[in-house]
Amino acid sequence: MTSTITARRLLRGNEIVEYPQINIQDGHITSILSRERGHSGDSYPRALLAPAYLNIHVHGAVGHDVMEGTPQALHAVAAALAGHGVGGYYPTTVTSSIEETLRALDGIAAVIEGPAQGDGAAPLGIHLEGPFLCTAKRGVHPAALLVPPSISLFDRFWQAARGQIRIMTVAPELPSALELIEHASNLGVVCSLGHSDATLVEAEAGFRAGARSATHTFNAMRRLDHRDPGVAAYVLDNDGLFAEIICDGIHVDPAMVRLFFQAKGEEKSVLITDGMSATGMPDGHYKLGGLDVEVAHGHCTSGGALAGSVLAMDQAVRNFSLFSGAGLDVSVHAATRNPARLMGLHQDWGYLEEGREANFVALSPDGKLLQSFRAGRPLIG
Repeated sequence: MTSTITARRLLRGNEIVEYPQINIQDGHITSILSRERGHSGDSYPRALLAPAYLNIHVHGAVGHDVMEGTPQALHAVAAALAGHGVGGYYPTTVTSSIEETLRALDGIAAVIEGPAQGDGAAPLGIHLEGPFLCTAKRGVHPAALLVPPSISLFDRFWQAARGQIRIMTVAPELPSALELIEHASNLGVVCSLGHSDATLVEAEAGFRAGARSATHTFNAMRRLDHRDPGVAAYVLDNDGLFAEIICDGIHVDPAMVRLFFQAKGEEKSVLITDGMSATGMPDGHYKLGGLDVEVAHGHCTSGGALAGSVLAMDQAVRNFSLFSGAGLDVSVHAATRNPARLMGLHQDWGYLEEGREANFVALSPDGKLLQSFRAGRPLIG
């Protein structure tokens, strides 16, 4: 099966292709051409074509939580994400009992290893958020279920997930955290500093042990202080760290988003949603793992604390451009190329190139999602 898509611009790495034509055969890009200006009959005459988005931190959507660990739940989440331009995602756990975590990891891994769902975002691996978090910065993660970092417990999680854990949030200041970061990093797991009250020195130790990212920067972190900079300042100051940010205007003030972008720049900023089961649903009461969450006017709270978001990735891209002043192409990089590089997926995701699977989006000049393509197939409308 062959098809051709034309548009006004195309983001190819750091290059903008004017008046592009993508030729697709059997779900893969066979060529990307630039045509004459003024060509009539374009598929998307004013649009930017860009790689499909990646979401490395998302807990659920449309009434389902990934901790359910069932094909029905994961497929529903994947379909909802695809409708907002996401091509691949990392189902993200929340702190639960060890038994519940093992069960969820087994179920999520079975879906990752199972048959592909052609119209949904692809689950690319698991993000283990909890239980190796700091009690003081736990957010809504239940304090009674947090445990000190443990290689033996991590190995139980690893075995239950059959090696599908690809990223893990850990507080580097906790006892044995550095040994766990080194151990997990040696297995190919991206360790991310987060839910942490670490000092500058403790955060640096986590980086030296192997951590390469930061989880939802500013949220659930020791606050910036001019005499006690702490982990948030370390994340901003270290050019070697990628850093997630939730760009919904609720978790982080737009002024801090600008500061974040000035520090992390075009190469290390990573947009996430931290979306929970209420994403795509009306206000009401929902679940985040075993937690009861009240959702009202975009705020998700449990016990007075923020509990994930209802942000969709296409809106996150638009917000990042608006809040930071970055161009749309730069904002797109934060949802495509940068997470792909962080997760070692740059050979398959995050770029539009000949020979790759035709997973891409068509965006209006202000970043609104016009169409999402999976293996060359349009998913919207």
